[in-house]
Amino acid sequence: MSRSSLPNRYQLAEFGALLAEPARAAMLLALMDGSARPAGELARTAGVGAATASAHLKRLLDGGLLAVHEQGRHRYYRLADDEVAARLEALALPRAPRVPRPAGSDPALCRARTCYRHLAGELGVAMCTAWLERGWLQSGSEGLRLQAPAVEALVGAGWEPDVAGRLLRLRGRGCIDWTERRLHVGGPLGVALTDAMLDAGWLRRASRSRALLPSADGLRRFTQLGVRLEP
Repeated sequence: MSRSSLPNRYQLAEFGALLAEPARAAMLLALMDGSARPAGELARTAGVGAATASAHLKRLLDGGLLAVHEQGRHRYYRLADDEVAARLEALALPRAPRVPRPAGSDPALCRARTCYRHLAGELGVAMCTAWLERGWLQSGSEGLRLQAPAVEALVGAGWEPDVAGRLLRLRGRGCIDWTERRLHVGGPLGVALTDAMLDAGWLRRASRSRALLPSADGLRRFTQLGVRLEP
């Protein structure tokens, strides 16, 4: 985030006020997987009635944290953008130095999960770290950019050339990981990488959480690309 985009004290206070209500916080957390959900589902998630949920959703919309998609008579709510998701993820960071994970953390979520719509957790951090060290990712004033050798390696790992090639046109952003407290790849590049990995069968979504489950073939492919998870 650039200095010009940093919130002033009033915006920061409003952001905190929006999150201070547990029902609103529950709604936001339910949308951290990048999904769009109707008001009724978000009301059940937050444990509130329809009228209360409607008031909370309006507050979140007015505060710029949510966007709404209208389809016929139905309205679906989602996070406004990945910048909102990054702020929410960062708020979960423990203040202690890096070592033990937060108590009660789900091992599957810590290993790999979606942060908004991009890969996070141990696997996301390991990928970002390894590819920066190899020069496959470069960090500059425009964010993170994938380099041609990475595209060649992804094609060698089985991706279609046009799928891998499109990644060169996308920008990513470094997103501080909630559990690892290091960077993973966010932004449009992070989303496109994650979508392609899901399509290739390297990852699959868990049914009841934000966890992403690497397949045996996926782990082999990640190792081939220099990404290794500690046992």
